[in-house]
Amino acid sequence: MKKVCILTSAHSALDDRIFYKEAVTLAKSGYDVKLIAQHNTNEVVEGVKIIALPKPKNRLERITKIQWQLFKLALREKADIYHFHDPELILVVLLLKFFTKGKVIYDVHEHYPNAILDKYWIPRFLRKIISKLFTLIEKILVPCLDYVIYTTPIVGERYKKMRVATERIENYPLLSLISYNENRQKYIVYLGGMNKIRGILELLEAFNLVIKKHHDWKLYLIGKIESENFTKELDKLISKLNIKKHIKLIPQIPYKEKEKYSSQASIGIVTYLPFANNISCLPNKMFDYMLVGLPVVASNFLLYKEIIEGNNCGICVDPTNPREIAKAIEYLIEHPEEAKKMGENGRRAVLEKYNWENESKKLLGIYEKILK
Repeated sequence: MKKVCILTSAHSALDDRIFYKEAVTLAKSGYDVKLIAQHNTNEVVEGVKIIALPKPKNRLERITKIQWQLFKLALREKADIYHFHDPELILVVLLLKFFTKGKVIYDVHEHYPNAILDKYWIPRFLRKIISKLFTLIEKILVPCLDYVIYTTPIVGERYKKMRVATERIENYPLLSLISYNENRQKYIVYLGGMNKIRGILELLEAFNLVIKKHHDWKLYLIGKIESENFTKELDKLISKLNIKKHIKLIPQIPYKEKEKYSSQASIGIVTYLPFANNISCLPNKMFDYMLVGLPVVASNFLLYKEIIEGNNCGICVDPTNPREIAKAIEYLIEHPEEAKKMGENGRRAVLEKYNWENESKKLLGIYEKILK
């Protein structure tokens, strides 16, 4: 049995893509899978052996103490393949490759140079410098790896120029979570992490306009608010607009429970703002909404429009314009038959094309190719 060691210092062990999709797929296909990640305890879940890392106190501890612990644990495994998910681990895995002769897969979730430009905690004057430095480091080190897995063509274009084997594997939803509910309730749902660049403040402004006409509708915001400052900003705007009774804030929930909320909603929202990384990547929630038959109101970025307009499963809007967002929501509320048809179109597209069951075959193909 071939040994696989999946590594992440930044994500939790039960991350949607890392655990439920990739690790479980590999374990079910006969690999001995160890996952080293932030978790409460060592345990076996769905055939995957989780080796727990403590949660770091801050970013500095994560890239020093936690990485050293991860390296020591991973070295003990002497795996055939090390599959890592965070750019900060690139030197760690190259050391593992040197000492163990194992193969190395880099799983790229985002356009990292663009993501650096969007990091609010990095001083603005440093962002371009760090982004360019990171690009240079990747150009030097990525050719030493065995494979790069990426999402979206924009992200993949960078790695195709780096003399390394590549494959696009999107983070599409698992069909096993499917739940189609004919009895929709009068609420709009937003799933996922919340911060300024994800357009939450503009969404609240838009929703305030919607409920002036449609008083009995609610907005469910489901996910982790990514900073204390933004929590305060969110609370302040909700109070100012006097819409607290129409808003339901639900903390981060396990991956398998998301569809309980989305499958009962009437509209899904993904109005990210036009920041560099948002434009480069496809949000998972878009496909989660489509899976359960929701019409989607999405940002009018090219990547998003190809999915939403290409499958006639929602409306694309300027995410910086609350009036335009409100108008799209109102249209779907006031045209329920058309909204239902859009939802059905999106669901069909996921069943046929945008699902993990299709993507998992690519993952297994990469592993077979590397091990040969």
